Amino acid sequence: RLAEHAAADHPEPGWLVELARLDHPAAVPGAVLSALGLRENGLVAREKSPAEDPTTLLIDHCAHRGLLLVLDNCEHVIGAAAELADRLLAHCPGIRVLATSREPLGVPGEVLRPVEPLPPDPAHRLFADRAAAAQPGFTPDDDPAAVAEICARLDGLPLAIELAAARLRLLTPRQIADRLDDRFRLLTGGSRTLLPRQQTLRAVVDWSWDLLTEPERAVLRRLAVFTGGCDLTAAEAVCAAPALDVADVLGSLVDKSLVLAEPTPDGMRYRMLETIHEYAISRAADEPAQARTTALRHAAHFLALAEEAEPLLRSAAQLPWIRRVETELDNLRAALDLAVRDGDSDTAQRAVFALGWFWWLRNYRIEGAEWTARVLALTPTEPPEDSPAYLTHQHLQVLHMFLRSESSAAEEFRTPEYRALTRRLKETFRRGSPETSAFPGILWPTTALLTGDLLDFHADLDEAVENCRRYGGDWELGVILMLRTHVAIDMTGGLHTVDADLVELHEIADRVGDRWTRAQVSSAAGEVALSRGQYDWARIEYEECLRLAREVGAHIEEPFAIARIAETAYCSGDMEGAERLLAESDRESRKYGGVYDVRAFARLLASMIALYRGDHAKARAEYVVARAESKGAGVPPQFIAGLDNIEALLVAHDQGPRAALAGAGPAFADAISTRCAERVLAALAETAAGLLAATDRPGEALRILAAATAWRSGHPRSVPEEAFLDGFPERARAFLGPARSAAEEAAGAELTPPEVAALLKSG
Repeated sequence: RLAEHAAADHPEPGWLVELARLDHPAAVPGAVLSALGLRENGLVAREKSPAEDPTTLLIDHCAHRGLLLVLDNCEHVIGAAAELADRLLAHCPGIRVLATSREPLGVPGEVLRPVEPLPPDPAHRLFADRAAAAQPGFTPDDDPAAVAEICARLDGLPLAIELAAARLRLLTPRQIADRLDDRFRLLTGGSRTLLPRQQTLRAVVDWSWDLLTEPERAVLRRLAVFTGGCDLTAAEAVCAAPALDVADVLGSLVDKSLVLAEPTPDGMRYRMLETIHEYAISRAADEPAQARTTALRHAAHFLALAEEAEPLLRSAAQLPWIRRVETELDNLRAALDLAVRDGDSDTAQRAVFALGWFWWLRNYRIEGAEWTARVLALTPTEPPEDSPAYLTHQHLQVLHMFLRSESSAAEEFRTPEYRALTRRLKETFRRGSPETSAFPGILWPTTALLTGDLLDFHADLDEAVENCRRYGGDWELGVILMLRTHVAIDMTGGLHTVDADLVELHEIADRVGDRWTRAQVSSAAGEVALSRGQYDWARIEYEECLRLAREVGAHIEEPFAIARIAETAYCSGDMEGAERLLAESDRESRKYGGVYDVRAFARLLASMIALYRGDHAKARAEYVVARAESKGAGVPPQFIAGLDNIEALLVAHDQGPRAALAGAGPAFADAISTRCAERVLAALAETAAGLLAATDRPGEALRILAAATAWRSGHPRSVPEEAFLDGFPERARAFLGPARSAAEEAAGAELTPPEVAALLKSG
């Protein structure tokens, strides 16, 4: 059809030569003679004997004429068609040849115009047109998703789409889409007026298969093992055989339109359309022994690639390697799946360790956790502690918990089984060695955060840092120092190390060159600046974190960095700016899965903005969403404390300060038990003090406020926190008088958090 359309636009007369029905190459010149009408009417330039060569007759006839010769379906007589075209073009200056074929003719002056699959809109229209003929009254609007899926999975191939539409006599669009895994049995029954090779989808592809040489068939069968395509290196490694030039054969398959060659920044990439790929899989199944060998080669090649990439993903050279692993992700999944299905625990473990950091960095965390669980299931009982497999198993356990940490509710880890596991992990990894100071085992302290076993947490972190200094590399030391820095900011009693750790982290980040490390250092520096009231500096650090996260493709970090920038605006009193940034954070969050903690934090901040403005209805609505989102994620204790603080303020508005105090005391005690940072405890205590003042207990209010002020120690109140005090300290002092006020504040400045908790409980 395309050839006829192109010929209609040509200024010279056009002649269509249909070659599809020819069964021998020698018949090509005669078919052209017949198409031009020369056999029937004898119109030749001069008298010729009956035995005259047909090509010579054609040359004589066309030598002084201008015409367009359309040679349709050349692939099965490609050599003869090419030879004829070459001779005609050489001797007939007025002739043009338009050939349709699944591979080039390969003659001088040939210009290729690949016929691409139909884009979505034309494909949908074709399906709708043919469907209306098969099922009068059909409209694609009844199930547009199924129609789109059919057209996409059939690669936009017109004949396949027409065959699918014909099935509407029997099936709905959704039923057709759901059965496309068995497309060669499904798509039959084309028009009887078509050539036999065009009446079923399998016949169409069989036609191309029958034209292949045996080396081409062998390579096509082996290429079926790839998912998502491959580069030349992979094709040569996986498809190799004695006396087989894979690159040459691959080029031939590209010429024959069975393999697509697509340029990428990393070189040419080769893939099959889904229909051809399914066909190649079925042909590979005809030789199960070879298919098994090919699958093992494929797995070995991509495991080697993953292991080569793993350390480079954490280096200055990471960007091209991240792109390469991302490109090959489907092949890596297939390799890992084979190892798991085979019960090959050694290979599966190697693959999981090689991909673990990539999963975290590129937000495949939930998928990575599922793979790790499958690999752990290969050894359902924990190996003996004195066996080499024990340490490997413990590394897997750390990785599994780490990958689940942001998508699992805290309650899932607060079980006796997980607490016992955490104790075993601690005993394993606190023993310093090169093996215990490598990823993922270096993250063992994070398991205590998940299970809530925080009694010796600071000491555990210090021990992990020292082990990494002695046995680990720069990147490993940087990771554990970052953890200690974040803990120092978020938990009580750790700030004595934070400034020195930040200095060292900046030095490590510069040496390592890993953009993720640099982003996390900026995030930690921003958090420190924020806690100290240095809001402009915090914003600068968070913006650098955002820039680096985008550069390295750590997209799940982006909405959180934007939300933290919004927090700097909130703390400085810029509510409009904070809301704009939260809206941007929400848009980014919707792009990615597994970001419950970010969405929860954004809603928490939105609730605080509404409280600041006195919009209690909106504040409660945002609070309810934040509380719900927090249940789907392992949010940190200070986040729960923030939610509890908002709840106290909302209850005070709705039910009065006495009702709010009933919940404020237990919330404060919970924050102490979960080791929340002093500034977090101070914020809770300040809310409780305000509630006490509102219940006519000004002395206790001033005492607790003084305690909170002392705990802050270099961490000033933000603009909203000052506003939430609502002038109660001044009113309390005026009521009590200078002497009593001074005495209460002096006594309060000496109070510890547990003493304040006891005071709130007794009241």
